[in-house]
Amino acid sequence: MAKNIKDYDVLVIGAGVALNVVFKAVEAGLKVALVNKDDLGGTCLNVGCVPSKILIYPADRIREVEEAGRIGVKAQVNEVNFASIMARMNKARNHGRFFLREEIEKNSKNLDYYHAPAHFTGPYTLELEGQFEGQLIRGKKVFIASGSRPMIPPIKGLGETGYLTNESVLELQKPPESMIIIGGGYIAVEYAHFFSAAGSRVTIIEALDSLISQEEPEIVSVFETELSRYAGINKGLKVVEAGREGTGVFVTAQDKNGGKRKFTAESTMVAVGRVSNADLIRAAAAGIQTDDRNYIRVDDGLLTNVENIWAFGDATGRQMFTHAGDREAEIAWHNATHDETKKMGMDFDSVPHAIFSHPQIAGVGLTEKEARRRYGDDVLVGRASYSDVAKGIAMQEKVGFAKAIARKKDRKLLGFHILGPLAPILIQEVANTIANGGSADYITGSMHIFPELSELIPEALGRLA
Repeated sequence: MAKNIKDYDVLVIGAGVALNVVFKAVEAGLKVALVNKDDLGGTCLNVGCVPSKILIYPADRIREVEEAGRIGVKAQVNEVNFASIMARMNKARNHGRFFLREEIEKNSKNLDYYHAPAHFTGPYTLELEGQFEGQLIRGKKVFIASGSRPMIPPIKGLGETGYLTNESVLELQKPPESMIIIGGGYIAVEYAHFFSAAGSRVTIIEALDSLISQEEPEIVSVFETELSRYAGINKGLKVVEAGREGTGVFVTAQDKNGGKRKFTAESTMVAVGRVSNADLIRAAAAGIQTDDRNYIRVDDGLLTNVENIWAFGDATGRQMFTHAGDREAEIAWHNATHDETKKMGMDFDSVPHAIFSHPQIAGVGLTEKEARRRYGDDVLVGRASYSDVAKGIAMQEKVGFAKAIARKKDRKLLGFHILGPLAPILIQEVANTIANGGSADYITGSMHIFPELSELIPEALGRLA
């Protein structure tokens, strides 16, 4: 007997950045189906940027107190109330989910919410699982923001030993006395900052020869030196085995020559990257192409190879940040509702990013290596230290610096990278300039408050050579 199919104008998979599409479609008077297997809010609200930054903010204040001696202030941290910090984080998550549930209920006339896993059975048709087992739904236009999940490497004994991820770590009620973090990307170094500030002895094990390897080499070098003051850093080691030892855990790591080292701790956290959820929704059954990492292929307008199916956010594996996903959702919706002459494309080069560790890092645009690969000798580079501006001197900031990259022929900004206090805030005017195709002169020709850290930006641009 044929299964019953419910038809919709718009079918949306995922309730993170995809909610931008959901509410625009409802506002347009369309009949919408939202399918989501996890909590409302997606990775960002539930297990990503929002909870992690609520945890990291106290860690920043702890480091600020510890380093106050350099400006003549003697202070100390008397207590870190870990339970209170975690409770505040959970309160924020719950508030966000409650708000989104209210919005879903307000729009229930034109919106059906299916809180369940689902998979494609054809190009525009999903079969629901869980409480809606067997129900088929079909959409004229489909938007996929199915997200990603933690990558778990095939390490001998790891599953039996147990481990934390960026998801389960949020359930801790007290900091572990010691922690091994497998991986050296942005999630790894942010949590190394948090747990070391909270009192844990942290050891990072990274298979590559550097941490945060996507960043500028100069930034990586200084960052590793600074982070090593708070955490043990072990590079060029691949973890090959894990197990229990007494009341804690151990991991065995192997170097490129086959030599092995053993590390012990109370707990292990895995932070080696993300994997696509395209397999969970069976994208192939819809004829949707994926790349060699199983992320969904899209063109610059976020359209898949199947007509009237768009994908964005972590589902595509490109610039996996919430602000990028929000922008992609806007572009996908615009392209789905406008003709060819008004289509928009996503400029991935203009997506800014930040690493909220200690010290902080922010960047936008190309690295110097990428710029020279693309433009050859038509590249200018400028550098300035925090100590080159009055506010940096006042702060006694010794290690922070900025690096600017521009095209020689017209001084068009190609990239900008900062390591140091408030880097994620300082990068914004550069991000705005790059997004609008501006030159270095756009920034250097405008007034910057003296004495403030924002002077660091024109200072670096003024040294382009």
